[in-house]
Amino acid sequence: MSISGQVQEKITFFYKFIQSPGQIGSVTPSSKYLARAMVDSVPWDEVNHVAELGAGTGAITKYIRSAANSNTRIMLFEKDPTLYRSLKYQYSEFPCYKDAYRLQFSMGVEKMERLDCVISGLPFFNFPQEMRDKLMDQIVGSLRNGGLFIAFQYSHQMKKQLSERFDIETIKFVALNFPPAFVYVCRKRGVS
Repeated sequence: MSISGQVQEKITFFYKFIQSPGQIGSVTPSSKYLARAMVDSVPWDEVNHVAELGAGTGAITKYIRSAANSNTRIMLFEKDPTLYRSLKYQYSEFPCYKDAYRLQFSMGVEKMERLDCVISGLPFFNFPQEMRDKLMDQIVGSLRNGGLFIAFQYSHQMKKQLSERFDIETIKFVALNFPPAFVYVCRKRGVS
């Protein structure tokens, strides 16, 4: 991405944050360091079906595109209409949906029985508990046993809720992001 493209991405993201801080969660897109920490946590040779929730401007999506195998099927989810349209244009090879609440329904549309991995940039702690629970139900229900849920958050406040549904394998601190972030690498309980 060119310098002007990067600047435009940051301006768009900041504007969206001002409009909906509870939905966007940060004033700037994820850094390349955060994106790499998330994407490098995925064993891509074992992953055939992936969903990215809260794909935003595609800051992590571009690293997913580079890391995934040619046969890996990837679904994107983004609620914001402007960011959704941009993702559909920029990543036209990936089906893009607006509502992560309908993750399992969207998997049916794409004829995916189970996901191997869900990568999330959603600001869970900004959401009301009922919304968090519904999203977690969709994520857990979509993953195969032993599947990965990789999410970044800006604090440890979601650790308890995540540990109730997953085995937390690692929590990586990424200082080179604004704000600094924690990457949770979680595994769905059960035998693969």
